[in-house]
Amino acid sequence: MNFIGSLLGTIGFVFGIPVGLFLGFLIFISTESTDVKIPFIRPLQELDRSSLVDILPEIPLWVKHPDYERIDWFNDVVRDMWPYIDKAICGMIKSLSEPIFSEYIGMFHLKSIDFETLTLGTLPPVVQGIKVHEMNENHLVFDLMAKWAGNPNITLVLKLLYFPIKVQLIDTQITAAIRVTLKPFVPTFPCFSNAQVSLMEKPEVDFGLKVMGGDLMAIPGLHNYVQRLIDEQVSSVYLWPQTLEIPILDASIGAAKKPMGILHVKVIRARKLKKMDIIGTSDPYVRLSLSGERISYKKTSVKLKNLNPEWNEDFKLTVKDPECQVLQLRVYDWEKVGVHDKLGMQVIPLNLLTPHEKKEFTMELVKNMNPNDPRNKKPRGSITVELNFVPFVEDTMGFNGPIDLFMKKETIPKTLESSYVNRAGLLVVTVIGAKDLDGKRHNNPFALVIFKGEKRKTKVLKKTRNPNWNEDFQFMLDEAPLEEAIHIEVISRRKNRAFRFVSSKETLGHVDINLVDVVYNNRINERYHLINSRNGEIHVDIQWNAT
Repeated sequence: MNFIGSLLGTIGFVFGIPVGLFLGFLIFISTESTDVKIPFIRPLQELDRSSLVDILPEIPLWVKHPDYERIDWFNDVVRDMWPYIDKAICGMIKSLSEPIFSEYIGMFHLKSIDFETLTLGTLPPVVQGIKVHEMNENHLVFDLMAKWAGNPNITLVLKLLYFPIKVQLIDTQITAAIRVTLKPFVPTFPCFSNAQVSLMEKPEVDFGLKVMGGDLMAIPGLHNYVQRLIDEQVSSVYLWPQTLEIPILDASIGAAKKPMGILHVKVIRARKLKKMDIIGTSDPYVRLSLSGERISYKKTSVKLKNLNPEWNEDFKLTVKDPECQVLQLRVYDWEKVGVHDKLGMQVIPLNLLTPHEKKEFTMELVKNMNPNDPRNKKPRGSITVELNFVPFVEDTMGFNGPIDLFMKKETIPKTLESSYVNRAGLLVVTVIGAKDLDGKRHNNPFALVIFKGEKRKTKVLKKTRNPNWNEDFQFMLDEAPLEEAIHIEVISRRKNRAFRFVSSKETLGHVDINLVDVVYNNRINERYHLINSRNGEIHVDIQWNAT
């Protein structure tokens, strides 16, 4: 009997559940409400005028304007990061508010002002569309429409005498058209050093404000007055073309700055230098360099067996930041074998100079720039130099467009000759990269720059047909290179595996660029087809900075 009972129970379990579910489904269908209807969705073009007016403010900007793009991916990122963004913004608000609050403490019998709660809530802002306005190699400009219907909880406690007054900000709604400029581009993440933010129109701001639990915005006329006051104050500070500049990277961390001028240095003499040789003399020379530069130093000639050398030698150095850079002077004792002994050093801040005015400095040499080092008290002699900072002329010609590449000095108008031809300057050649290089044996390219007999070359990039060098080379010139051309050749080099000192080279193409167009336009940024190459191109940026 037990067996039969168990068998019947199993059969009932196996067949009972499907039958029960089927009967339940039939009952559910028979009792389904007839009031539920499938909504009818009408196309946008079929709506009448009043319906369109009602829904138009809620339509995303990328629907109304085809030049705006939707960026749902960006909104997803902001939503995921919002808890961390909330903490960062609230921390910034606290740090900025503390000095402002401290100014009011003591006034109107205020004892203290503190945040009781400070959070922007759980709802992040939404960007409805973005439009790229302008983009080049230096900066990016784009417009975006942002909306925020947030649930912040910001409670401020003002202690008046000994009575606390709570002011609470809630239910904030903000709509703003924002223009963002990212500049300048740098090779360090996040790839730009500053962000400039402007409002393209007056923002729409709505919020609730409670004081001691009562809604202050319910007072007739106060709501509109506060909104108008906020619009006027915010617009007066941030409405375009006024901007809020947000530094992202330190200028020294970012990329190299644009050259601003030439420092002319004349090393005149040194007096009473230290005796480093056995016979009681020294063989001094001077190294010159500017702080923040990776370019190798320049140096004077060596004066043998002389503790009071006279050099009277001239040098030119490129200045990128005259307010922060310093000229570094180091005096060494030359040795035929071994390390050269350091006789002393000194620095001169460039902000002591007035442009176009020569200034002579005579300074006592020290061991190092540590003022607490007792070794700096020992006499090491002195050095005398003459400095003259000559800034570059902005927009030297004001001409924009192609000119005759075969123009000669004799054909230049006299009114322009003194302004451009006879001026010294700095030629900066930046080899950005190449494309579609085709080597028969290998593709390990580097670029060779030849100008007036000087040769400079980039680093070698291995196994690539599209190298990106982004290296610049500087040439100091006494006059504008109107009749000069620069030769750039792309070469592939591979070392022999068996004999490392033996390498094979292959020319991948070259280009010759006349510089007259650079002089008259101050700059060219072009891609050139490589001669003797099937599809190869090279991207070059050349600038002429006249003094």
